[in-house]
Amino acid sequence: MLLAQSVDRAGTGMWAASSVLFFTFVVGLDAGQLGLLLGAAAVAGIAGSPLAGQLAGRFPVRSLLIGCHLLRLGTVCTLLFVTRFEVLLAVVALTYLGDRAAKTLEMLFATQAAGKERATYQALSRSAANAGYALGAGIAAVGLLIGTRSAYDALILANALSFLVAAALVRRTREPRGHGHVAARSDGPVTPAAARPAAARPWRDRGYLRFVLLDIPMNLDDSILGVGLPLWLVGHTDAPHALVPAFLVVNTVLVVLLQLHVSARVEGPRQAASAIALYGVTTLACCVLLALAPGGGAWAASIALLAAAALATAAELMRSVSSWELAVSLAPREARASYLGVAGMAQSVQKSVGPLLLTGVVMAAGPTGWLALGAAVAGLSVAQRRSSLRRLDAMAAMSGSGTPSTAVSAPASRDRPDPPPCRRPHA
Repeated sequence: MLLAQSVDRAGTGMWAASSVLFFTFVVGLDAGQLGLLLGAAAVAGIAGSPLAGQLAGRFPVRSLLIGCHLLRLGTVCTLLFVTRFEVLLAVVALTYLGDRAAKTLEMLFATQAAGKERATYQALSRSAANAGYALGAGIAAVGLLIGTRSAYDALILANALSFLVAAALVRRTREPRGHGHVAARSDGPVTPAAARPAAARPWRDRGYLRFVLLDIPMNLDDSILGVGLPLWLVGHTDAPHALVPAFLVVNTVLVVLLQLHVSARVEGPRQAASAIALYGVTTLACCVLLALAPGGGAWAASIALLAAAALATAAELMRSVSSWELAVSLAPREARASYLGVAGMAQSVQKSVGPLLLTGVVMAAGPTGWLALGAAVAGLSVAQRRSSLRRLDAMAAMSGSGTPSTAVSAPASRDRPDPPPCRRPHA
């Protein structure tokens, strides 16, 4: 599965590095059409996570993941001969839908297969994915250097091939326990269906929805690194433009080297909640450096921006171990598929809203905008930590009181029982 993820991300890296130029110079889209295309794709991606969560409660996760890879195989190949904008809109939207659904299904597979070692698995997964992404970006650089239509077509075919290989590798994995369905068996007496009406309804669980809502700004490191840093460098500092690729290099190297180490230091949901507070502090420090970058010359700006890229990566490392662990630990065992599908929306929403927030609000306000963003994220991280700990305490209290297994209801005080926070729940 890790190899499949690495191959998948290699194709994604090729596409991410070449798609904008392909649509601009090969297809001939203008800026307005390109913005609409990417916006529609982002909206479709938001729907991918909850859809995958709902389907995973009914069908094997492995089969669904293979289906996502094959869906993207078909849509990407369609780009070789489609030029009509209306058709491109549907094709790219389906591609992004399959992409977000696949990432949620990978998380669900790991929740089942890795069990108590899911934090270690997540670290390995992110290291493998980043290595694959860097490889794909490097291959795309060669194709973009050539710049011909044939070179772009070769990149598209290579991306499609990555989905085919990933599907074949997923097919070779063993089915997780429960024949791949994300539905945990109860350890105690079976609760009548009437007693747990909200078992598969995360949309009625206000406590969990609060966690997902607060998790959206806890993903802003992605937009800061991919959008904020390059645009801030180009438009507001004297740093050389050639420094932009170094941001990706810093991010990739640090993730590959440090992800396992960081994950080993975060054991269980309570430490994951503490990692959220560190995320806020790290993001604040990153934003302070960005606010200071325009004040010096080229060398001072370059050092500040590279340090900001390192801090954004540190925030990413914190987020990668805290967000998933809490998404699993705060969800009721029998409805984890649907709950994790909703949790996966946080990253998709951030990918849609984050770039607009940075370009339209933060950078428009100048250095003050960065300071305000850092302070806001730090404050929300404290709120997320407190909210998560309260929910964990409520779940531990109900579990220890011998209350029969019931679903999480809307008020946080009626959260569903789960294993005590000091023990990592078994997927």
